[in-house]
Amino acid sequence: MAKTKVIAIANQKGGVGKSTSVYCIGAGLAMNGKKVLLLDVDPQGDLTKMLGQRKPHEMPLTLANVMNDIVAGVESGGHPEILHHAEGFDFVPANRSLSAVEVGLVNVMSRETVLQQYVDSVKRDYDYVLLDCRPSLGMLVINALSASDYVLIPVQADYLAAEDMTELIGTVQSIKRQINPKLKIGGVFLTMVNETNFRRDIVTSVKENFGKHLPVMNTVIPATVRLAEISTADKSIFLHDPKGRAADAYRNLVQEVMDIGEKQRIKSADLSR
Repeated sequence: MAKTKVIAIANQKGGVGKSTSVYCIGAGLAMNGKKVLLLDVDPQGDLTKMLGQRKPHEMPLTLANVMNDIVAGVESGGHPEILHHAEGFDFVPANRSLSAVEVGLVNVMSRETVLQQYVDSVKRDYDYVLLDCRPSLGMLVINALSASDYVLIPVQADYLAAEDMTELIGTVQSIKRQINPKLKIGGVFLTMVNETNFRRDIVTSVKENFGKHLPVMNTVIPATVRLAEISTADKSIFLHDPKGRAADAYRNLVQEVMDIGEKQRIKSADLSR
């Protein structure tokens, strides 16, 4: 098996379609024959709910348990926290107990790399590990970025979101310098784009302003009613509305994700400057 690609999907701004994108990218990679693991690294458990676990706070085994075990130095026998989804990928759920883990990490040695230790213990069985980050720049997100090879940044198509992105990029640069020198920005992609002229101007603006310094992905995710329904549909866009514009967009995005890091089309940002 080729080297596993570990990819965090992060933006400290909420409501940018992050969990929906993790789900659809994961399902799309699985449809392309890839072995995929999704990690919900958000105590809200939005991804976990989308994947059919409607009451994540009642789940006995989640990402919080395995991170606590690593902190305590407990060896796990097998990985019962890893669940299988009907669309052909595996996932590790999350719930609000992950918030307590984040608070507790403040006093832990090597606190930035606890999640990396877990990812390293499971990634050999997968082609891709995707991490759905919470909308913040706290210790859980730092852990996710420290564990990753690449970060994908979904940006809602408005001016404020594009400006907010600079803070996240600064965090990525700090983690690359201090903790994880292999971390690269795999791409920025625009979400919730509608057909108005205003939104078209934003798309152009993001590509002009950030495209010189960052890999802006060609795929633009449209704002559609069917895509908005994914949060309660219990299925990805590929099953929910396979012939719609959003499914076409995510198919294209999945192809771009598979191209990340490949020699012929390397688009990763050089963050060492």
